[in-house]
Amino acid sequence: MRKVSASLFSSLDLVVEAPNEWQFDFDDEMGAEMSRALAEQDVVLMGRVTFTEWASYWPTSTEEPFAGWINQTPRYVASSTLASVDEWPGSTLIKGSVTDFVAELRGQDGSTIGVGGSPTLVRALFDAGLLDELTLLIHPVVAGGGRQRLFTDDAALAKLELTGSRSTSSGVIIATYRPVR
Repeated sequence: MRKVSASLFSSLDLVVEAPNEWQFDFDDEMGAEMSRALAEQDVVLMGRVTFTEWASYWPTSTEEPFAGWINQTPRYVASSTLASVDEWPGSTLIKGSVTDFVAELRGQDGSTIGVGGSPTLVRALFDAGLLDELTLLIHPVVAGGGRQRLFTDDAALAKLELTGSRSTSSGVIIATYRPVR
């Protein structure tokens, strides 16, 4: 069975929305962690917001190393409002239940299924028991400002196991968790 893995930039107050507004640095260790995670993935899942933001930039970007990878990797988009994802070749709109689709995808041959950004999708997969690994790159900053947090105040109690952690030269903690099932 394939693993579903998500990596998110997070503030100390677990804000995961719009890291470009509060992320102060991107050091070499964070880059190495992201490269390691991407090397394991052969499919990317994303929600509507991430797709819309990324589709306006990555298809024409050639200067950044991530561009080559993301433009060549199949992308599946979870959205109940988008009619099409044709503006970014290689993207497929998930029809019907996202959790059913991901459960079926997990059963197919392949490598790790990555989730790009998309905290709402990450929460839905977590709640459905379909997220196998969650890596948080926790920045030493309080983002506040009413931004979206990873888990809502009414989230159900869930236990996770820390499977790895380290700090970077800029003070970011890279923590990887596995849900206890």
